[in-house]
Amino acid sequence: MNEQDKKNDGPLDRAFAIVGHVAGETKAVSVAEIAKALSLPLPTAHRLIGNLEERGLLQKALGTKRYVVGNQLVTLSAKVIGAAFRTARRHAVLRAVAAEIGEQCEIGVVRDNVVAYVDSVRVSQPQGLQFNPGEAAPLHCTSTGKIYMSRLSERAREKLCRALTLTRYTETTIVDFDILMKVLGETRKRGWAKTNEEYVKGVVGCAVPILSPRGELIACLGVSVPVARVSYAELDRFIAPLQKAAALLSETILQADEDGGSAVLEKTQRRSRK
Repeated sequence: MNEQDKKNDGPLDRAFAIVGHVAGETKAVSVAEIAKALSLPLPTAHRLIGNLEERGLLQKALGTKRYVVGNQLVTLSAKVIGAAFRTARRHAVLRAVAAEIGEQCEIGVVRDNVVAYVDSVRVSQPQGLQFNPGEAAPLHCTSTGKIYMSRLSERAREKLCRALTLTRYTETTIVDFDILMKVLGETRKRGWAKTNEEYVKGVVGCAVPILSPRGELIACLGVSVPVARVSYAELDRFIAPLQKAAALLSETILQADEDGGSAVLEKTQRRSRK
């Protein structure tokens, strides 16, 4: 083992490696599987996983001894994503697309099975539903929630939908399990979602996914608008500019500098004119 390997082989490095491995799996994994994948001695894996479980970063899948990411890790990751989007560069993208569309745009993430909004830009007088940073909304009647659920495996999607309380907020809120599953299937095929006065009467909306460089869902970019100004059918015209902005946001995920807000804004505006 060379000196660099030694530096990257401490307890903290191994703990991060375990968390990263579990987070990257599509199913619960055993201690033995984790140890084998990371070339860790089994006693070491047991000890580190136990420490991570105590801190809520990992947890046993219900009724098993296999591990999935813990609630504390999910909450922490959502906070980190929220902080990452509240930067000059990414806010400039949000501001530009809101100006192009002429409506409020917001960025939402899913945390503890609710949609949490981490940034928003309002370009018109408040009317109807206004999502502000820090506010939360249900999964089943928001576009961001629909995108999140649609990207789960069919089994996980069904399990989550059965676990959710499908509260009726308006006459058009989807509260039937079978109908919701059908809508989520359609959303998955289409790649974006919209809502028809399902959370607040008189307000429609749509959203597109913001993906990591590896194609993983990080957050969603959406718009909320009074139906008196834009009909449910007319929402489709917002998808293209939202997708362009989401792609630009995806490009910035791995970029560390925070002083390029105006440059990003200019780039976004150039793209919108094409």
